[in-house]
Amino acid sequence: MRGRLIFPFLAEIHRLDTRATALVDPDGAGPLTGGYDPDFKEPVLVDADDDGIGERVRREHPAVLLPCQVEPEAFDALQMSAAGNSPRSAIQLVLHFSHLEREGLVDLATGDALVRVGDRLAAIFDTAGELVQRVRTPPGLFVTEARPIGFGLWRPRPRRNLLLVSFNSRETAAPRGVS
Repeated sequence: MRGRLIFPFLAEIHRLDTRATALVDPDGAGPLTGGYDPDFKEPVLVDADDDGIGERVRREHPAVLLPCQVEPEAFDALQMSAAGNSPRSAIQLVLHFSHLEREGLVDLATGDALVRVGDRLAAIFDTAGELVQRVRTPPGLFVTEARPIGFGLWRPRPRRNLLLVSFNSRETAAPRGVS
């Protein structure tokens, strides 16, 4: 017995492919040589469509649908900045390790969940597959923490059962030095 999720939904999660992102040439013949900012070590922003807003250069693994409990904190909350409104959103999903194991999303050598910081939430569906909420990207909702919780259930062989995943929006900004 490892317990179960209460009121489950399905989360469409796109995991960041760090190797493919590092190898991409985001601006062709321009000055950038990889998909990561050399100072901040996160995917660079490139204004590919000339709208003045930089799009993240990132490569992702194929989407995965995972059963989850949804714990909303804020959705499109007003957050004013000098450039206008940059809505803030935050949501937490509770995932069950049995589902992660079934999808091959637990590292067998370390026991770490492979849902990690930088992964992106694209949508939430009901258990019949009907769309409940699509997440606009940008700004998107990205994993800022993935923390195992619920250790020690089932006395004969204690195991962990839940992963609490926090998703937060990112502010959109114009790219630096690339047009």
